[in-house]
Amino acid sequence: MLKRCVDLLFSAIGLILLLPLLLILALWVRFDSPGPAFYGQIRVGQGGRDFRLWKFRSMRIGSDAKGLLTVGGRDPRITRSGYYLRKYKLDELPQLWNVFMGEMSLVGPRPEVRKYVELYNAEQQSVLNVKPGITDLASLEYFEESELLAQSPNPEKTYVEEVMPAKLKLNQRYIETQSLATDFRIIFRTIKRIFE
Repeated sequence: MLKRCVDLLFSAIGLILLLPLLLILALWVRFDSPGPAFYGQIRVGQGGRDFRLWKFRSMRIGSDAKGLLTVGGRDPRITRSGYYLRKYKLDELPQLWNVFMGEMSLVGPRPEVRKYVELYNAEQQSVLNVKPGITDLASLEYFEESELLAQSPNPEKTYVEEVMPAKLKLNQRYIETQSLATDFRIIFRTIKRIFE
């Protein structure tokens, strides 16, 4: 209950304070390439329920058909504005709305698409017992995930067999030790990592 109150308070404050920036970024995306400013993708949330996760659109329309994984910062599907939005994690800011609506938390396991969730074993499915988050321990550990996948001859295989299980272990560790103090540490570490 306390975690939800913190999420609600900080997401509301964030949405209000960042509104001018959100509007500027939305216009930038809209005029940089054809298509809407926002991109909604169905992800799997708490209890295995689907929800629509919001981001600033950073890829060209129809990019999902060419694969769900982003490979390298210069993936040809990424728009000019999208490169910078992704580099500084600004594309994730609309998820403050998901937090405000109670679909996500500020900190928690990053939500996956159904395709990958269906590969979870019984133990890994424990990450679905909590609300997904904007950031988590796995986000910090795999901050340059797309660059890592770009070095693989088979990014999909590397993600499924190496990256995803490692991230899920970090998520399980978070769930076992979660607290508000841990959440604030993860948030501050994330902000620091973005500006390094």
